[in-house]
Amino acid sequence: MVTAESEIEIRECTTIEELSNCVSLQREVFALPEIEISPVRHFIVTRNAGGFTLGAFDRGQLIGFVLSVPAYLRGSRAFYSHMTAVRAGSQGSGIGAQLKWAQRERALREGVKLIKWTFEPTKARNAYFNLEKLGAVVRDYAENFYGTDYATAPEQSEIGLASDRLFAEWELESEKVTAFANGSTYVETRTPAASINIPVDWYGLVAKDVKTALNEQIRIRGEFQSALSRNLICRGFERSGTTPKFLLFED
Repeated sequence: MVTAESEIEIRECTTIEELSNCVSLQREVFALPEIEISPVRHFIVTRNAGGFTLGAFDRGQLIGFVLSVPAYLRGSRAFYSHMTAVRAGSQGSGIGAQLKWAQRERALREGVKLIKWTFEPTKARNAYFNLEKLGAVVRDYAENFYGTDYATAPEQSEIGLASDRLFAEWELESEKVTAFANGSTYVETRTPAASINIPVDWYGLVAKDVKTALNEQIRIRGEFQSALSRNLICRGFERSGTTPKFLLFED
C-alpha cells in the first residue's frame, strides 16, 4: 500500500531482474492467460530497439511500470504505450499518472511528440483518465482488436465479448496536454458536435447480463464508427453517475 509518506521513484528499468519483475507484475495485474503475457525478452528487445520501460518504485519495490515501444506515426518517430500496470494495493494513488507524465518527459527529451495506446470504450474510469487527466484525443476505433473474449464471463462462456478498442493519441505539446502537465486546468469552449453514452458500471453489467453488455458494445461501436466517419474527433469525456459520455467535436 502506498501511503502519503511513501517516496515514489520513477526511473527506467534496465536490468534483466527489473524487467523480469515487470513481467511478474503484468501477470499479477492483468491476470491474462500465460500465452498472452509479454515475456522478458519483449521488454529487452524493446529497450534495444529504442524503446524504454519506466518503473515506479516504492522503497525499492516495483509497484508499477509503463512500457513504451518505438513506433513511426504520421511520418515521424513516436512511441506506442503497450501497457501500463500498477499493483492492486497502489491503484488510485496517482502512480499511473506519475508514470504517464514521466513517459511524456522522456519522449520529449528524445524529440518524440506523439504517444499512442488503446483503451476500452466501455470503461468510464479509463476514458476520463485518458481524455480529461492526460488530454489524449481519439480519431480511430478498432473493432474486435484482440479477438473475441470468451473468458470475461466464464459462467456464460458461450457468449463472447468483442475486444473493441479506442486509439488514444497523446499529442504531447498540445494546448490541453501542456496545461495539464503544468498543473493548470483546461476549459473546452466549443460545443460538442456529438456525444456517446456508455454504461456507468461496465463490470457490473457484464456480471449481471452478458447479452445486454454485448448489445451495448455493438451500440457504442456503431455510434463511434458513425461519428468518426464524419471526421469528428473525440476530445473529451463527461463523468456522471447516470450517463457518462464521450464528447466529440469538429476538427
